[in-house]
Amino acid sequence: MCKVYNSVACLTAIKKHLHECNISEFKSLREVIQFQKNFPSLRQNIISQHQRKIEKEKEELISHISYMEDIIEKDRNNYEQQLQKEILELKSKTIFSSNFSASSPIEKIIRWPQKILYKWKVLRLEKNINKKVEEFIETSVQVHQEKTDRLQYIRQNFDNAVMESAAESLMSLEYKYNIISGLESYIHGALGEFKVVKTLETLSDEYVLINDFKLLFHNPIYNHLEKNYIQSIQIDHLLVAPSGVFLIETKNWSKKSLHNLDLYSPVQQVKRANFAFYRILNQGIVHSLSKHHWGDRKIPLRNIIVMINSKPKEEFQHVKVLTLDELIGFITYLDPIFSQSEVRRISDYILDLSRFSS
Repeated sequence: MCKVYNSVACLTAIKKHLHECNISEFKSLREVIQFQKNFPSLRQNIISQHQRKIEKEKEELISHISYMEDIIEKDRNNYEQQLQKEILELKSKTIFSSNFSASSPIEKIIRWPQKILYKWKVLRLEKNINKKVEEFIETSVQVHQEKTDRLQYIRQNFDNAVMESAAESLMSLEYKYNIISGLESYIHGALGEFKVVKTLETLSDEYVLINDFKLLFHNPIYNHLEKNYIQSIQIDHLLVAPSGVFLIETKNWSKKSLHNLDLYSPVQQVKRANFAFYRILNQGIVHSLSKHHWGDRKIPLRNIIVMINSKPKEEFQHVKVLTLDELIGFITYLDPIFSQSEVRRISDYILDLSRFSS
């Protein structure tokens, strides 16, 4: 089985973007796609959960309100009885003070203010007894009223109550869905790249596949074909094979995309990468390959674009455009020119290049 290194580029981009958006629960592309597919049912599940939650709250409110009414009435009666008892005790003290025969004028003077005080307390209590009772049960009455208002709101606005309860969970779910929907092109790209990887994995262990190969040039390479400098390259798949190195670009494009002039040409993209990579590869590794009596050897680089959905009818110079079904046949058709140890040496050099560049 083909040796494989690195995740596919589009999946790496998806994971990076999700991480930047504080979304971390998705561990694979399948989970992301499954989330998209299940979004309507996930949303309905949240609403159903909160419907049950609000229904339960309503039942608990009915029970609690009834219980509180009994408690409030009981507290009202008990406290009122307590105040009435206090009034009776004060009245008894008043009568005692009135009937008491003082043995001296000084004692009369002392008893008189007590009698006045008792009468004042009785009058004050009798006047404010209802107010005191209401103050005593005020907190319970307030809680009872809040629960009654809540119950009435639920009965009259059940759907609104459900959506208010579910708002935070729905907002979180919709946030993830919107972020993932914005990654649609990467998801399509990752699906295409995964198909290519699965196909190439069927090759024997003589082959080495390096996904999402990136190279940053500290000294930019001048591209005389486009008259500009190349500072970095990215290749979807680098396949090191006994017949050479294949630069493979994957496009999961529709027929409409093939004619979209705003999309950068994948032919130019892979040719640009080939131009820069050829110079780096053949300057650095050729000397370690076994010598041929005719002269120095080179590592051939072949450009492939794999079209997952639609393929143009045209042929292109220096680039082979293939369907997924044609890919393995094209690669294995070419005669081997490198031994297994040389394939390993070339792939190790390419991997070191990538690590050093990053």
